[in-house]
Amino acid sequence: MKPLRIEYCGEWHTTQPGRDFSIGRESDLTIDDNPYLHRTFLRLSEEFGMWWLCNVGTLLSATVSDTTGTVQAWLAPGAKLPIVFQTMHVMFSAGSTTYDFTIHAEEDYFNTSVSASSDAGTTTILPVTLTSSQRLLVVALAEGVLRQTVPGRGAIPSSADAAARLGWTMTTFNRKLDNVCEKLDKLGVDGLRGERGKLATNRRGRLVEYAVAIRLVSADDLALLDAPPAC
Repeated sequence: MKPLRIEYCGEWHTTQPGRDFSIGRESDLTIDDNPYLHRTFLRLSEEFGMWWLCNVGTLLSATVSDTTGTVQAWLAPGAKLPIVFQTMHVMFSAGSTTYDFTIHAEEDYFNTSVSASSDAGTTTILPVTLTSSQRLLVVALAEGVLRQTVPGRGAIPSSADAAARLGWTMTTFNRKLDNVCEKLDKLGVDGLRGERGKLATNRRGRLVEYAVAIRLVSADDLALLDAPPAC
């Protein structure tokens, strides 16, 4: 097996054949001392002649996408995903911080049947159309991630801070956030809705992960925050 290279905050790490590589708060790749992050959250391991990304945590999930953002998967606790692209982006949130790193592989195995065999969530991206105010909301939440000069970590604002950034009332902000999450939930995006009658507790982080992963918003959209439209 050829080793993988992992890029995080401008630093590079290399896996060793025959040895698992852990990612978390106290791991081979130490992400941060964030107490909301598992000591070991993700693990790269060999199985069936391929490298796999496994979520060995119990609470956090990760969003995984290819370099174009056209294929996306939600890696829930206990799920695993084969490394089938030469470049894979991984994003996850712990507390109010979103982290991302990139996995580089020498081989490119991707085909639909291999991807569909994983235990992770959806890998099909459906067209998403946002209204101007919905896009503005997503950009405000993703601003800390989109403004990173070196990808690695970005803060997600509280609902109150994001509403203030946009000049909206909390009622308006929450209503529009509900609408965006409901729209994406209907398209099959996991992690944006909780149990019946109960909202997902970390939906802002999941929304940012998904929107950035599939290129629904980008740094080019930050200009929208300079003159937000009336809502």
